[in-house]
Amino acid sequence: MSARSDPGLSAVVSERRQLINLAYRLLGSLAEAEDAVQETYARWYAMSRRELEAIESPGGWLTTVASRICLDLLGSARARRERYVGEWIPEPLPDRAEWVDGGSGGDLVDPADRVTLDESVNMAFLVVLESMTPAERVAFILHDVFRFSFAEVAGIVGRTPAACRQLASSARRRIRVAQVPAASVAGRADVVRAFKQAWEAKDIDALIGILDPDATTIADGGGLARAHLHPVEGGAQIARRLVEILGLVPRLTILERTVNGQPGLVVQQDGLTVTVMAFDVAGDRIKHIWAVRNPEKLRPWRGRIIGRKS
Repeated sequence: MSARSDPGLSAVVSERRQLINLAYRLLGSLAEAEDAVQETYARWYAMSRRELEAIESPGGWLTTVASRICLDLLGSARARRERYVGEWIPEPLPDRAEWVDGGSGGDLVDPADRVTLDESVNMAFLVVLESMTPAERVAFILHDVFRFSFAEVAGIVGRTPAACRQLASSARRRIRVAQVPAASVAGRADVVRAFKQAWEAKDIDALIGILDPDATTIADGGGLARAHLHPVEGGAQIARRLVEILGLVPRLTILERTVNGQPGLVVQQDGLTVTVMAFDVAGDRIKHIWAVRNPEKLRPWRGRIIGRKS
């Protein structure tokens, strides 16, 4: 049976992008989101025709099942993160035009697998989501980002609508506490560009001037790539470490790129992406840097050489 001969099947398949978008926001990992969506479809196709015909809203069913799978994964994620080598950072995403397949061919990814880049996927936002309980995260994302009613959320997380309302409210408080004064996209891009230029010039004083005195850098190598196991704190300390890296590792190229919808940097060695950096910019200073080096989290960034330098 093909999607062409069964309009209902076509509608089910068309939900894939929505499910990928939801699962990525819930899990902070594109690989885990893909697995969750694959499991969702496996459960759909395992049902009998009679069971399928009894479902009034296939899209609603798929979203409910995907959300519950993600909720279960979030429940076990803390134990997995405790076994993770070093710091864990959400998986960074490139601009939609630059997605590539993780395979050796470096082909463009199917549009159905692309995540819509907006404020709900910027790295600072995803990091705050990581501090939430699984129920808080699911209730908040479903209601505040995907506009589900609390009655619908309740049916997914197994709580009352009032309890889900409280969960979402608690999640909003966490976000407000973590928020820094917003800078315009152009302003953030200018700061990141100045940081790049100072780093390339190995100008420690210029870097210190761009970094907040209390700035923090977190690197994620996952035990598969060299990275600091603990955060580096303080603008001066970060600046010295950055300059040391350029002295120790040859043939690095630093490129301006969009990372999770925000101005960021990609570091390449011999044309291969080895680090993706996301930034939290407050005013004209960099407050946080997240550097992802785990190659398993760089699949959409690898497999092609990016030619332009700015």
